[in-house]
Amino acid sequence: MQTKAKIEAQRQIIQRNLDAQKTKEQRNILGQFSTPITFANDILQYAAKIMPKHEKIRFLDPAIGTGAFFSALNNVIPSTHIEAATGYEVDEHYGNPSRELWSKSILNYQLADFTKVTPPINENQKFNLIICNPPYVRHHYINGQKERLQLEALNAANMKLSGLSGLYCYFMALSHRWMTSEGIAGWLIPSEFMDVNYGQAVKNYLLNEVSLLQIHRFDPKDVQFDDALVSSAVVWFQKKKPNVNHKVKFTYGGTINHPLHEKEVITEVLANEKKWTRFPLNNERRISITPRLSDFFSVKRGIATGDNKYFILTKSIIEEQRFPLSQFKPILPSPRYLSETEVKTDNLGYPLIENKLFVLDCKLQLNEVERLYPELYEYIQEGVKSGVSDRYLCKNRKIWYAQENRIESPFYCTYIGRSDKEGKKPFRFILNHSKAIVANSYLILYPKPELMAVIAHYPEMTEIFFEALNNTTERAMLDEGRVYGGGMHKLEPSELANIPAPEILRLIKGANHKYHLAC
Repeated sequence: MQTKAKIEAQRQIIQRNLDAQKTKEQRNILGQFSTPITFANDILQYAAKIMPKHEKIRFLDPAIGTGAFFSALNNVIPSTHIEAATGYEVDEHYGNPSRELWSKSILNYQLADFTKVTPPINENQKFNLIICNPPYVRHHYINGQKERLQLEALNAANMKLSGLSGLYCYFMALSHRWMTSEGIAGWLIPSEFMDVNYGQAVKNYLLNEVSLLQIHRFDPKDVQFDDALVSSAVVWFQKKKPNVNHKVKFTYGGTINHPLHEKEVITEVLANEKKWTRFPLNNERRISITPRLSDFFSVKRGIATGDNKYFILTKSIIEEQRFPLSQFKPILPSPRYLSETEVKTDNLGYPLIENKLFVLDCKLQLNEVERLYPELYEYIQEGVKSGVSDRYLCKNRKIWYAQENRIESPFYCTYIGRSDKEGKKPFRFILNHSKAIVANSYLILYPKPELMAVIAHYPEMTEIFFEALNNTTERAMLDEGRVYGGGMHKLEPSELANIPAPEILRLIKGANHKYHLAC
């Protein structure tokens, strides 16, 4: 008879071989990222701590893969204490070899789509321990199933999921009916649900339908899966309604059993906090009248062209092809190719930078383009033949080769970036003197009327406001933004707009005072 260690060694060989037979892109689409066994053991050791000691375990893994969690269950829990174990796997590529591997064990390995399986009705057939690393499938890959899944999630767990929700949200919702009363669940899922809008339905479920016990968030610089750029959290809850003033443990860094940081937060605070990733490293927010950037700026994302390689051209290519420069707008390069923090301008409004770029933004009807600019007309026809015009963003425009309306601004901010050990900030502001617009790798800060009035009277204040933006603390920006695996940080427009801006208010008041004295 094979030992547990030998079976686990064999499982790891099978996992590596099966992974190697698929491309990284194929596994990304299906969200297939195997759980490292040390990680699985850590999760099951924690489960053993919080499970009632007198109960025999009925174990379920709705996305079992090769069975890392079941292997860890066998490693941590005595076999005499395991009453039943069931796992579901939709992909035969992983399912057939894995079912054979575990054929002589207690595991009931089912090769089926868990989201289509009818849950058990009788309590004694349900499961008191659900541990799962569900598929990290993005919403745009859930083809033709969203309506069914949304309805079933609502019926199963009162979870009203948006169409932007990843498949893991549906797995969590549908598993609700498989759990025994007061059963325990541990879900290894992307930590982004704690901050993004679509995650609100998951948070409502965790606050109202079950008793949320703990969320352990891993340091985002420590990517849990070698080939997936995600920052993960393990969410623990019990299937029972929460008590009044119920407290949730938030832990961060290290391991689940030995975290580096820990804080308890009452559910009332969580119900009013949109960004749960502020815990445990920060205290709950205080009600504040501190002005925000949204008081002084309208924050928009830069343009999304639909195909940057087609729409964004260098000046030399435009001239070589004899395209009319009047049908293009200057645009700044991607932040990685822009070393300047202040973009100067020439007398035409073009940015004084090395790699000058221009984006096609033609508002003329096609027959007018053909009559006035035959070379550009041919280029547009090439875009039709190559399929650019059929891309989602392009085909939903009135004129597919015209960009959305975005004018230039003096103030831009990068949308995404990494922090590093040398203290490099993940975000940076750009002071723009040119007429260059930006693509969606930047956020645009359009001054509101009060700020515009100050700049109109005192143009020199533009640089002073820019300095104030640069003095915005990295901590404030990280608190409002979101973080992904490998220390990658992002800021959405609403998140940048919510950053405190007391210095901007002070400068405006000072400028207004100076203006009144001059009058």
